[in-house]
Amino acid sequence: MAIKQRTRAEASFSMSSMTDIVFLLLIFFLVTSTLINPNALKLLLPKSTNQISAKQQVSISIKHYQKENTFTYHINGNQKPVRFDQIEPSIQKLLMNTDDPTFSIYADKSVPIEQVVNLMNIAKRNKYKVILATAPE
Repeated sequence: MAIKQRTRAEASFSMSSMTDIVFLLLIFFLVTSTLINPNALKLLLPKSTNQISAKQQVSISIKHYQKENTFTYHINGNQKPVRFDQIEPSIQKLLMNTDDPTFSIYADKSVPIEQVVNLMNIAKRNKYKVILATAPE
């Protein structure tokens, strides 16, 4: 007497686990691709040994008066302060006929980073290079 097997191996394959893996990989690559290329400003940061690769042509100083919580901007060390809305036209006039326009930012230690970034945005709009000045160690 021949005994027949009732359990047969099914020839189908479940794709649900494969789609889960592909979906997780897609999310991983989307997240890591945004971290690799952040939208940042290009800066030329000088070393503390005062070796600067680009020569500054214009300097902008930011002075912070903490008691009044006000800021003054000075172009090329001029004692007369300049309003923030006058900085961009003044820099454009000074750097008009230069082949590698560069300006440096001298900021007090107490100046918030927002004030420095506002000057960096001026440089980005006009395609200038920026040097963030630091004190030597």
